[in-house]
Amino acid sequence: MLGVDPPEHTRYRKLLTGKFTVRRMQQLSDHVADITTTHLDAMESAGGPVDLVEVFAFPIPALVICELLGVPYHDRDFFQQHVAAAVGGADHSMEARGAAFAAVQDYLRGLVLAKRNAPTDDLLSDLTGTDLTDDELSGIGTLLLGAGLDTTANMLALGTAALLTHPDQLAELRNDPETTDRAIEELLRYLSIAHTSARTALTDVELDGQLIKKGETVAVSIQAANRDPAKFHEPDTFDIGRSAVGHLGFGHGVHQCLGQQLARVEMRVALPALVRRFPTLRLAVPVADIPLRHGLDIYGAHELPVTW
Repeated sequence: MLGVDPPEHTRYRKLLTGKFTVRRMQQLSDHVADITTTHLDAMESAGGPVDLVEVFAFPIPALVICELLGVPYHDRDFFQQHVAAAVGGADHSMEARGAAFAAVQDYLRGLVLAKRNAPTDDLLSDLTGTDLTDDELSGIGTLLLGAGLDTTANMLALGTAALLTHPDQLAELRNDPETTDRAIEELLRYLSIAHTSARTALTDVELDGQLIKKGETVAVSIQAANRDPAKFHEPDTFDIGRSAVGHLGFGHGVHQCLGQQLARVEMRVALPALVRRFPTLRLAVPVADIPLRHGLDIYGAHELPVTW
């Protein structure tokens, strides 16, 4: 779906758009809140220091995706473990990631068949009533995992790090719920974890005096766009007081992120809940020692040690 143009792209997009409306995603808010509370309770019981990626940032979107796809409860531990390995931490080899990814794909193929035989109240079951093939359905499941789990998990981790290193902004978010939406949009702009995209010209086109010939591919830096001083005042400053409307954190055009409203719901619920539950939350290592993810499609942190 990410690599095709209309009309092929339109066929998939049209089937999925209605599943990701603002209203439908907001209906998930209570479920996201329950998952968040459960993980915050576990953090509080265990005590610090903890790896926030492992205990908070990854499992919350993973369980939300499980709910969306209709993964049965008895399979969710297996599913999360293999997805975590497929995404790949600092201790996972490419071979291990490939094997885990294959296991996830096999699982999703089986899940599609199960939904065809006994539909439940979830996105995959809804889509079995369309003309999509089993391969297309399992591919959509894989896409939703790749696009909706790794991204949100790293936004929750790096978003927390950004707030902890800007205590004035953190205090504002903690004390004033009305700042939440602005804070989330500013984090999406400031961090730009889906950092690079690419487009190929289908015909000769001139952009700002630069001729791009048919067939040439342009690498697009989303990070550079979101730090454009012509669009954002003092763009290298993290400021939840600004209006970050118009950022390209979710891309642009027909390929703009389908699940952006779901990501916003998860961030709006989880981040304020974390900083309010643990008012003394702080990094457990120097900023320079956070193991960051380099060379991957999604920027982020392999681990985020915190304590309180």
